[in-house]
Amino acid sequence: MDLLLLADPSRPIVEDYLRRGFSFVAEKESAVVGVYVLLPTRPETVELVNVAVDESLHGQGIGKKLVQHAISTARAARYRTIEVGTGNSGIGQLALYQKCGFRIIGVDLDFFTRHYDEEIFENGIQCRDMIRMSIDL
Repeated sequence: MDLLLLADPSRPIVEDYLRRGFSFVAEKESAVVGVYVLLPTRPETVELVNVAVDESLHGQGIGKKLVQHAISTARAARYRTIEVGTGNSGIGQLALYQKCGFRIIGVDLDFFTRHYDEEIFENGIQCRDMIRMSIDL
């Protein structure tokens, strides 16, 4: 749960999609160092709703491997589309998803100010909007 809350600070929202989705972890020396959750949303569509890596291990390619695994998992499960939404302030996340083949398909304006009680800041930028991205598999 601690890792999931790094990527999404709302415990109720995380608990909700954990109940409805499928969780996968990355381990290093028997310790969980990364996690992601796939959530079926519509027929033939799955959403990557959380990708988190232990902060002490950032920059080692674990996040990229998790995203690539999520894409492979969705493809093997015969989904046609995988989607992801990330904050406008997550510069590293936006770059990672695009490097993995995701393309921007829309912006959900004020998503984070409407759905989260406390303000979120990353990279000195307020996280207000959700950038929606997808890959056709």
